[in-house]
Amino acid sequence: METVNAIGRRKAAIARVIVKEGNGEIIINKRPLDVYFPSSILQYIVKQPLTTLDCSEKYDIKVNLDGGGYKGQAEALRLAIARALVKINPEDKPALRKEGFMTRDPRVVERKKPGQPKARKRFQFSKR
Repeated sequence: METVNAIGRRKAAIARVIVKEGNGEIIINKRPLDVYFPSSILQYIVKQPLTTLDCSEKYDIKVNLDGGGYKGQAEALRLAIARALVKINPEDKPALRKEGFMTRDPRVVERKKPGQPKARKRFQFSKR
């Protein structure tokens, strides 16, 4: 098997992954997974597609993560890994779709409007 590339996005985060056969090593921006995401919850989110297909020790994953916060980055990476696994084996798609890993979450921050402090918040109204 040659290398497989995939991309995942969430909010402002973009994850580009390169998946090749190996022993389950995940390197994010030249750092191991447990160093880049110290939180066990975020590590769990990233590994969800691999554990669903029972192939967490089968592939080495090299990641370029950019933008967003840590939660958005973890979810972008989850989508990218799921897309790469489907490129490797298309029969895995229904299982990943059932868990919701193939759906790109379209929710992004609403833009700030002029004459208001935030997107929806208004300045205090004064009648007099």
